[in-house]
Amino acid sequence: MTSPLRIAIGIATKGRPALLAATLQQLARQTRAPDRLLLCPAGAADLPSDLPSACQVVWGPVGLPAQRNAILDALDGIDIVVFFDDDFFPQPDYLAQVERLMRQRPRAVIVRGELVADGIHGAGYSVDEALALLQGDAGPAQARVRPTYGAYGCNFAVRMDAVRAHGLRFDEALPLYGWQEDIDFSRQAAVHGEVLWANTWRGVHLGTKQGRTSGLRFGYSQVANPVYLVRKGTMSGAYARRLMLGNLASNLLRSAWPEAHVDRRGRLRGNLWALADWLRGRAHPGRILEIGA
Repeated sequence: MTSPLRIAIGIATKGRPALLAATLQQLARQTRAPDRLLLCPAGAADLPSDLPSACQVVWGPVGLPAQRNAILDALDGIDIVVFFDDDFFPQPDYLAQVERLMRQRPRAVIVRGELVADGIHGAGYSVDEALALLQGDAGPAQARVRPTYGAYGCNFAVRMDAVRAHGLRFDEALPLYGWQEDIDFSRQAAVHGEVLWANTWRGVHLGTKQGRTSGLRFGYSQVANPVYLVRKGTMSGAYARRLMLGNLASNLLRSAWPEAHVDRRGRLRGNLWALADWLRGRAHPGRILEIGA
């Protein structure tokens, strides 16, 4: 008889205790309950006051990659960890679908799910809007799995055997919000197995703007992080060019009439600052800690 997979959920969080509470309520609806539910906050104030007793709190340095590494370090006896953002609402069968696919594809080391909707591309969704989107989701017409370049950080699963065997880590040189830490981790893992997308793993990313990095810092990361990852060897030059040129063009064109929810001018300043640093040979992700909020 095949032994059951032990599945954990890991959430790194900062600055959103009320939203985290709503996310935990949604996770309680899973038809296949997680064997463990780990939270790594940036500080005690990031946790809701009525934290469910099933949650295990772990502590690590502040920053998304470091907080996720703290979660990895606490996962003894776990086969699969599913990383969710604190503003991701999964469909109730999400973990059941994870267990099914990870049994079917033993070489899968990372699998990302399908977004019913992603508020990151707009003003973001409220809790009620996200729940309505989930309720209105009819699911895929046909189940599909295909290779993908990398995970999307709001929802993906990692096989812990690969993490332990190969010492896989999120790169803590990408500070604070991280940005592209999911691609870096995925490309490390791709050497050891399959990196996949599955359209039966479904949910809504609220894309909440609260608690995110400032426009200036994020704009710097939009250039410095791809440059760093190309040098590291975990991002292709073509992928990095698309990222940098696309973001630079968007920030430049929209700076005159920016969206209310996006600091386009701050991002453009950060882009230009990073480009100048790149020309001087000093561009590095950690520079955002020196340039102010």
